[in-house]
Amino acid sequence: MTIYFYKVWQPYGCFSNFSPHPIQIHGTYWSTVEHYYQAQKFVGSKDAAIIPVIHAAATPEEAAALGRCSTRTLRLDWDLVKTQVMREAVLKKFVTHADIREILLATGDETIVENSPTDCFWGCGQDKTGHNHLGKILMSVREEIRRLCLYSVITGDCLTE
Repeated sequence: MTIYFYKVWQPYGCFSNFSPHPIQIHGTYWSTVEHYYQAQKFVGSKDAAIIPVIHAAATPEEAAALGRCSTRTLRLDWDLVKTQVMREAVLKKFVTHADIREILLATGDETIVENSPTDCFWGCGQDKTGHNHLGKILMSVREEIRRLCLYSVITGDCLTE
């Protein structure tokens, strides 16, 4: 069985970067993974001044809109680092929040797919042939958390296999 997710209010909505699960990375608190990800696009760029605006965005939708503005200049290495930036944030989210960590682990070895009709990079796209990089990251994070749990590195309440 393949597990599809997309909107926060749908089943497995906690897998979405828009889910209300804050993270702290490099000493900074971010309301959602989406806030963090969108801000990272501008680190070291001439448009870095937008980072605190994205950080302060009231919703992940607003953060996404700010980060997707085509008139801003992205950091030069963005295409090289964007997948690793996403993975770091997604891992932090699931290590931080035990409730959704358990949901992720409960998916077993099922394939996880972001069912985005418009995104063929992070999701599967309308025709379901997209790259699904977010789904792949979630499956990779699931495996890493299993390894961490096995060695009781995350928390004392993590079940070991």
